[in-house]
Amino acid sequence: MPHFRLETNLAQNKIPGDLPQKLCNVLAKSLGKPINYCVATVIGGVNMSWGGSTEPAAQATLMSIGSLGVEENKKHSKALYDLISKELNIPPDRMYITYINADRSDVGYNGTTFQEIFGK
Repeated sequence: MPHFRLETNLAQNKIPGDLPQKLCNVLAKSLGKPINYCVATVIGGVNMSWGGSTEPAAQATLMSIGSLGVEENKKHSKALYDLISKELNIPPDRMYITYINADRSDVGYNGTTFQEIFGK
C-alpha cells in the first residue's frame, strides 16, 4: 500500500537498477509495513529546474495508509534522504518529499479497496 515515487533530473542510466528495491526495504522498515505491499518508482531524465539550476535535484511523493504524521515523517525523511543522497549524490537541500496519508477507501488493490480488505 505504500508507494514512493521519485522523479529526478539525473539521467536514467545514472540511477542504480536496484534503487527501487532498496527504497522498498527502507519503506517497509520505516513505515512498519509488509514489504510485499511496498512499491517504489524511480524516474530519471525529468526536465527539472530547482531554484533556476539544473544541478542534480529530485522531488518525491510518499503515499501510505497510516504510519504518517508529524513525528513519523521526520523518521521517514531521514531514512529516505540518507539512501537517496548515498545512491544518487543528490544533496538533501535539493529534494522535496510530499507525504500523503490516504484513507483505506481511497486505495484500490486486487479489484477492491483496502477498506473492503481490512474493514474499518
